Amino acid sequence: MPSLVKEKVDQAIYILQEKNIDLWLTFVRETSVGGDPVLPLIYGLDLTWHSALILTSHGERIAIVGRFEAEAARRVAPYSGESAVIPYDQSIRPVLLQTLERFNPKKIAINYSINDVTADGLSHGMYQTLIGYLAGTPFADRLISAEGIISALRGRKTPAEINRIKTAIESTRQIYERTFEYAQVGMTERQISDFMQAQLKKFDLQPAWDINNCPIVNAGPDSALGHVGSTDLLIRRGQILHIDFGVKRDEYCSDIQRVAYFLPAQDNHPPEAVQRGFDTVVQAIQRAAAVMKPGILGKEVDAIARRVITDAGYPEYMHATGHHLGRSAHDGAGVLGPEWERYGNTPNYPLEAGHVYTLEPSLLVPGYGSIGVEEDVLVTETGIEFLSEPQVELILR
Repeated sequence: MPSLVKEKVDQAIYILQEKNIDLWLTFVRETSVGGDPVLPLIYGLDLTWHSALILTSHGERIAIVGRFEAEAARRVAPYSGESAVIPYDQSIRPVLLQTLERFNPKKIAINYSINDVTADGLSHGMYQTLIGYLAGTPFADRLISAEGIISALRGRKTPAEINRIKTAIESTRQIYERTFEYAQVGMTERQISDFMQAQLKKFDLQPAWDINNCPIVNAGPDSALGHVGSTDLLIRRGQILHIDFGVKRDEYCSDIQRVAYFLPAQDNHPPEAVQRGFDTVVQAIQRAAAVMKPGILGKEVDAIARRVITDAGYPEYMHATGHHLGRSAHDGAGVLGPEWERYGNTPNYPLEAGHVYTLEPSLLVPGYGSIGVEEDVLVTETGIEFLSEPQVELILR
């Protein structure tokens, strides 16, 4: 992880220069209890006392930490330079103010955001503490949101980050392959979930989200949709099996959905309604992927996929077409989504080279179940690269 932290800190300084922001201040305490989501990218360790990680557009990297964490901070590559770590004993306030006076920044970005949860790591209590420290100084009026910095930093994946995502995706592919070999008519959703979770343990992997609903398994039309755990509903012939699953490997995630149909004994192909539903979802993914490139807005990608579904006569799906993927399955920054209030301004973020997104339109086929296919894609300079082998044929069992 330390080399990756150095990559991301170097990247952050470039982003500060690009956005004409003098200084970025990450202000935290007791991060093992409530850590800032950006901390793993720019530091990689927990912090106990009030601590300030400062990056400037001129390339300075400063860690102001409690004395008993100073040596640990010096061992983190970006802060190993002479005078990069400043320890304190009784209060961080004097040292923090002295450091700000030394740099005299015109803009100080701090970690709050209305739109992006991953950029909203500064607690209200810590914000009040900071405002109290800055009262009576010129810096109190120079605070701005670090949302743009953090969104860019999380979104623009480095080659090392992309490799980790690819590795997680390959592990997911292998588990899916074993799962569909294992799944049989008469098994319950819970049995499928238990099997996949056993594979996580076997390969020393972590779930990409809460283990209580990773995987999400939907057997047939009566299964509850969304982020919910598996039940004792049975896999039956003439019904769809839908699975949403991801792993975390080396701190990076995958997020993939796959669909199978269990044929009745007398049939050798799925009913037209199931095949048409599956083909429509695949078409929505492919059309969205075809327009993805740097500069296009998330809402524009979403509109294309959404229109494929509704033009085919299906109801509009009530979720975004896709989201960032990285250290978290939902990795903050922009979404490929509509301008609904719950998404704030994130559908208006443009795609950039290095972004990794999911593509996951969905629909229901009455009487058979839900169809959701989810692929992971990398935005390149000219388009996208599928990181997961796309599912373009319905799995028949």
